[in-house]
Amino acid sequence: MFQDVLKEVVERADGAVASLVMDTDGITMDSFTTPGAKYDILTVGIELSVVVKGVAQAATMLEAGEAQELTVVTDDLTTVVRMICGNYFLALSLKPGANVGKARYLLRTRAPDLVDDLS
Repeated sequence: MFQDVLKEVVERADGAVASLVMDTDGITMDSFTTPGAKYDILTVGIELSVVVKGVAQAATMLEAGEAQELTVVTDDLTTVVRMICGNYFLALSLKPGANVGKARYLLRTRAPDLVDDLS
């Protein structure tokens, strides 16, 4: 059900290696990974789910509105996270030097297509 969107964002974002749909409790709905990816997207997602939940809670406490996006950049991996609805998020992991702007655009434009399947 999510596979088409997950595959599309990985294939269209230069340097992307994996994507997933997950909730903030670390439960994976679906994922897509390119062959030979260095990191396990499920492990990345589970670890990031804690951060995503914390950012969402901080935004609520600050009365700043709902958190929409989060990007984590490390030496070997950049992961862009886009909230879909409720506690669900779409994440896309990229190699160093990848086009993060295009990744953000793809997540922003494709995340709404997943709402009906998560409601």
